Amino acid sequence: MIRLSDLKLPLNHDADALPAAICARLGIGRGELSSFAVARRGWDARKKAHILLIYSVDVTLADEAAVLARFEGDAHVRPAPDIAYTFVARAEGWSGKRPIVVGAGPCGLFVGLILAQMGFRPIILDRGKVVRERTKDTWGLWRKSVLNPESNVQFGEGGAGTFSDGKLYSRIKDPRHLDRKVLTEFVAAGAPEEILTEAHPHIGTFRLVKMVEGIRAQIEALGGEYRWQHRVEDLLLDDARRVTGVRIQTGEVIESDHIAIALGHSARDTFHMLHERGVFIEPKPFAIGVRVEHPQKWIDAARFGPNAGNPILGAADYSISHQASNGRAVYSFCMCPGGQVVAATSEEGRVATNGMSQYSRAERNANSGIVVTIDPETDYPGHPLAGIELQRRLEEKAFVAGGSNYRAPAQRLGDFLAKRPSTELGEVTPSYKPGVTPTDLAEILPDFAVEAMREAFPVFGRRIPGYDHPDAVMTGVETRTSSPIRITRGADLQSLNTPGLFPAGEGAGYAGGILSAAVDGIKVAEAMALSMTGRK
Repeated sequence: MIRLSDLKLPLNHDADALPAAICARLGIGRGELSSFAVARRGWDARKKAHILLIYSVDVTLADEAAVLARFEGDAHVRPAPDIAYTFVARAEGWSGKRPIVVGAGPCGLFVGLILAQMGFRPIILDRGKVVRERTKDTWGLWRKSVLNPESNVQFGEGGAGTFSDGKLYSRIKDPRHLDRKVLTEFVAAGAPEEILTEAHPHIGTFRLVKMVEGIRAQIEALGGEYRWQHRVEDLLLDDARRVTGVRIQTGEVIESDHIAIALGHSARDTFHMLHERGVFIEPKPFAIGVRVEHPQKWIDAARFGPNAGNPILGAADYSISHQASNGRAVYSFCMCPGGQVVAATSEEGRVATNGMSQYSRAERNANSGIVVTIDPETDYPGHPLAGIELQRRLEEKAFVAGGSNYRAPAQRLGDFLAKRPSTELGEVTPSYKPGVTPTDLAEILPDFAVEAMREAFPVFGRRIPGYDHPDAVMTGVETRTSSPIRITRGADLQSLNTPGLFPAGEGAGYAGGILSAAVDGIKVAEAMALSMTGRK
């Protein structure tokens, strides 16, 4: 099979155009093309009136060797990669203690799934609830301003990614194609098959719920076990600092000598516990800022021009960045087309925001985090957990500015640029629930972030016409872009100073998003299996 890439066709081409283009590109007759399958489809919208679809296809030919010889050195015509997943170990003959996975977000799910598929019967602990009960608790905050600190956007089955746009792409380059394993398992659990071929696949919150339940069912069918509302309060170690188990909030001890910590970026109390137990932790950069909303039709028109609304393209997204003169990078984060801004706090007396979309991406507004880089040495030196305290201070300010009732502080972009507080909002209706309070976000954010953002917005407006419209709504604060710490691990993926502890995923500082977290989960599961079976 041959992988043919960078094959460009008009946006609205007919069904026969793709096989014809394959034959023309390879210089073969139609009879020589045995079959083909789309491996990836994206688009190039730089010329808005003439948007192109870009395909990678896997083709089967009558004489593939001759074609490959003729195109030797052409990076766009090469043997199709082997994307089959191979397990690194099996549990046959293994009789050790069952491995523990702490956290049931995307990373923890895949640690558990791969371990279960290899026969190790993992025990998965999560402080929250099953996804449908957790959804009801989350709506309690959004609709009634009632927060459950143990069951919310951050905690519970599916992790923070459940209440997001469900993006399933990343910038990771993996020669083993572990991302394909993730997507294949998602499809088997109920995700749409198109995620296997779209260049920027997404699922959306409602479909993520079904998919998470499907993965749980498979893990349980393979002998794995979930234990909900099990918050890990202590890590148990022997005299050599090897892990021996965990203690949960009820006092129950669960023994294991192989524990994956897949916490997510908001398990702040658990980070403190691990630090107190001497687990090596170091600070890492992250970013803070706001959510910015525009009507989706504005973004569609700016990005796609006369092709806005084409069902192949769907709701337009964007990715923008600017290097400010004060040395800070300002960039879009977790862009959610046709979605809403959501309350994402997990702690009482604090406001944090995030973005979410359904699969349809059919809501009125587009939203994205516009965030500014935070550097440990400059902004929170002296303690590995100081970044958490910085996040909390900003979230507490946002809570008070919003009215101390989980409403969020908001501001018209025009007022923010004019250095005046907002007293009312304009043409753009904010989507955040439980609601917003017009105010001055410059009173909440650090001065360097305000300075950098005020410089960046006019630049973004030149790149995406209308982006700096004065009625665009800014909602604060966006603080949980990524974990502010890294639980440092070695080449065997175990903690540098705590054998048997496997830091994993976004909370441990090794991923950023659903797909990369799931891929890291596979790697950690493999490392645990090799350790349990004594293999290198």
